Amino acid sequence: MRPILVLLLAPIAFWAAALPAAAAPPLVIAHRGASGERPEHTLAAYERAIDAGADYIEPDLVATKDLVLVARHETEIGGTTDVAQRAEFASRQRGKTIDGRLVSGWFAEDFTLAELRTLRAKERLPGVRPGNARYDGLWQVPTFAEIVTLVKAKEAETGRRVGLYPELKHPGFLLQDAGIDSVDLLVRALKEAGLDRPGTPVFVQSFEIEPLRRLHKLLPDLSLVQLIAAEGGPADDETLRYAAMIQPAGLAEIASYAAAIGPELRLLAGSDGAPSGLVTAAHAAGLEVHAWTLRKENAFLPPALRRGGNLNAAGDVAGLARQLEAAGVDGVFTDDPALVVPALRQGTR
Repeated sequence: MRPILVLLLAPIAFWAAALPAAAAPPLVIAHRGASGERPEHTLAAYERAIDAGADYIEPDLVATKDLVLVARHETEIGGTTDVAQRAEFASRQRGKTIDGRLVSGWFAEDFTLAELRTLRAKERLPGVRPGNARYDGLWQVPTFAEIVTLVKAKEAETGRRVGLYPELKHPGFLLQDAGIDSVDLLVRALKEAGLDRPGTPVFVQSFEIEPLRRLHKLLPDLSLVQLIAAEGGPADDETLRYAAMIQPAGLAEIASYAAAIGPELRLLAGSDGAPSGLVTAAHAAGLEVHAWTLRKENAFLPPALRRGGNLNAAGDVAGLARQLEAAGVDGVFTDDPALVVPALRQGTR
């Protein structure tokens, strides 16, 4: 998150009393697992999140050259694995234009699963989370199938349901650049795992529109989430801006294929600190609101919720969670479920 975003988050502290609280505590969605405690998108991060009581775990999904869904933050894997230190893969480094932006590095779709399995995960933000870097090199890149297996094992262990909340990362780019249809891969994976049935705790999210429309047609019982950033627009429609999508007509259109929107936090309050009206408007359109992303470090918190002068130290992320609950959101993405779950579950369990 850029430093300017911290300033834009400051108004959040003022909306707590402006909107009625939701009837039930918001869902706690573990953003890439408990990524505030372990390197993101590792089985250890997901298990840590489940043990902390998260309702859902969120794997970002990309695909290998041999068409296996794996969990990485982006298709570029240089920032989250040790591939840059692996001489045998030096020739794989290249530049690709992804959603209009030139990206240099190594890309999951250029590796077979067997090759990817020789790599080890590392902390993506070591300057912010040096404690996580202690775990660099311990874990492989997990497949989606392994994540499903972990969830089912933890359900058997704990006796509670654990939801899956996968995000398809750059599906349009993967289709055009590598001929990989990640929508089709996900549909097959969900069916094989028995996760396509009504009532199954699964949300699928994307910043793009057409993949969600396809999923709605292929798996009409699946709950879908249209992600909304504070700037720009979906990569698969250059004529459309996110700002237009959160207007009443845009929300009504989203409701024709999705069950929820996933807005960036700063879309929920205006520059004057007053509620933007997005939560109310989305609910009026029949959409839930799952806001992203709550992080414990001071650098990512409004000034009023920081603790001490170290921007990498932990602030009051629980306070931010409670403010979002008061604002009426239905779910929150967080890197720190161990802090957010108790804040939202007091008096309910």
